[in-house]
Amino acid sequence: MGGTTLGIDIGTSAIKALLVGPDEAVLAEADVPLAISRPRPLWSEQDPAEWWRGTETAVTRLRAAAPEAFAAVRAIGLSGQMHGAVLLDRSGAVLRPAILWNDGRSHAECAELERRVPGLGAIAGVPAMPGFTAPKLLWVAAHEPAVFAAIDRVLLPKDYVRLQMTGEAVTEMSDAAGTLWLDEAARDWSDAVLAATGLDRTKMGRLVEGSEPSGTLRADVAAAWGLAPGVVVAGGGGDAAAGGIGVGAISEGDAFVSLGTSGQYFVVNESYRPHPAAFVHAFAHALPGRWFQMAAMLNAASCLAWLAPVVGESDIGALLARVEAEKPATPDLLFLPYLAGERTPHNDPYARGVFFGMTPDTTRLDLARAVLEGVAFSFADARDALAAAGTRPERAGAIGGGARSRFWMRIFADVLGIPIVRYAGAEKGPAFGASRLARLALGGTSVEALCRAPAITEVLEPDPAASAAYAPKIERYRALYRALKDQFPPA
Repeated sequence: MGGTTLGIDIGTSAIKALLVGPDEAVLAEADVPLAISRPRPLWSEQDPAEWWRGTETAVTRLRAAAPEAFAAVRAIGLSGQMHGAVLLDRSGAVLRPAILWNDGRSHAECAELERRVPGLGAIAGVPAMPGFTAPKLLWVAAHEPAVFAAIDRVLLPKDYVRLQMTGEAVTEMSDAAGTLWLDEAARDWSDAVLAATGLDRTKMGRLVEGSEPSGTLRADVAAAWGLAPGVVVAGGGGDAAAGGIGVGAISEGDAFVSLGTSGQYFVVNESYRPHPAAFVHAFAHALPGRWFQMAAMLNAASCLAWLAPVVGESDIGALLARVEAEKPATPDLLFLPYLAGERTPHNDPYARGVFFGMTPDTTRLDLARAVLEGVAFSFADARDALAAAGTRPERAGAIGGGARSRFWMRIFADVLGIPIVRYAGAEKGPAFGASRLARLALGGTSVEALCRAPAITEVLEPDPAASAAYAPKIERYRALYRALKDQFPPA
């Protein structure tokens, strides 16, 4: 287990990189912001070249911050936003901007894919939804046929960065799971689903497990970064799975909620248990022989990041502190957090954000409290979707940027009715999990010995009175979506 590892998370809003010592102490970290392009309604795109530039910038900062530790890096793990479609031609050039996970343009193509592959949800772990990669390729074939005809390789975001690092086109099970092209039970590409999108496995990356080596750092990249030859690059994981590795969610029933740009309610399974009717994702984990069920929400801490400048707040932390101090009562104020549509449980790319119940007395703190509650209510929907799939965790950890707020996590405990566990350093999330997968790829340690939960800083028990008070408000929240569903016009 000797040597330093590097965990790199190719996020939606930023590249996050962590330098981690052999004792799992974080020695340095770097964040490089990223921009999203929304050229048309429902579209969400990024330039893959920005991911590579951001990665190199993050690495440069880590090297400057801890030069000796950085020079001792022996392995690198990658995590990243899932579902993005990176399309390359035969020369390796990017054919068009990457279509991201929160892009909603391929709704019609989802129906077509379901028609072409009966039983898709049982194979792929979830029904077709616009965020996934496969329907994006049907959209490209229909609307950009010249681009589709030129495709030589389809990669996921973190795997495009891997290609620049190693020269190898490789992906791993947990990220491949989110494409709809993976046969989840077999942990192999599904030839039937690939054929239904006009592709075959020659267009896909080679599959490895997340804890296995995927290649080594190219000699020229290693030299430019000041690293020794032969640095191992692990398979890594999609952001949700890597986040799970980071908080020790590796065994049956281990659960966490993640509040980043998007949100996840994630529960580990030791067998493949699909339940597509509830729009729960049943995916391969980043470790061999493990799967997970997950409810995925497209809008989480991003809702608060959206609200803050709208109401003239430049410091989200200060805004949260004032909301916690004043605890504004908002019994009649509701917020639907569907700024970018929603996945679980609605599969509705047309849904939009709504404030409902404002009066002349409504303040910015009222709005902020409503946003915190609205996001938590979406996790109540996630809880019920998981319950329909037969999964009822007894407690859940909390990770991601939103987990830094004790007040928000208190709301989550009351809304979900289960204890919420706060961990030391939980906001580091997927990048830390990626560093653990890097260490596993080096060998010499077991999953159980390495992938332990971080130190618990607090367990927030639900307040039964608060949970009871939230119950009717959650029902009003759900009724509001049902009432407005047909008023969200297709773009």
